[in-house]
Amino acid sequence: MAFLDRARRAQDNFDGRLRNVGHGKYGRILRMARRPTSEEYVKVLEVTALGAALIGLTGFGIYIFFNQVAPWIWANLFSGL
Repeated sequence: MAFLDRARRAQDNFDGRLRNVGHGKYGRILRMARRPTSEEYVKVLEVTALGAALIGLTGFGIYIFFNQVAPWIWANLFSGL
């Protein structure tokens, strides 16, 4: 019976916390929140994809620079030193 008592207490504790959702410091935000329209969702996806692509291309550019351009500069410009 101890297991069932612990399970009941855990369930009651969870239910008690669930009842307080919407009454705490984030309650007003949760009550005002709404599901985005499909147009808003697509716009967010486009902006996110554009940002991810920009960060990826920047990283790829840095990679190419350090693996292709920098060794060439080192070999050709600083070889006489």
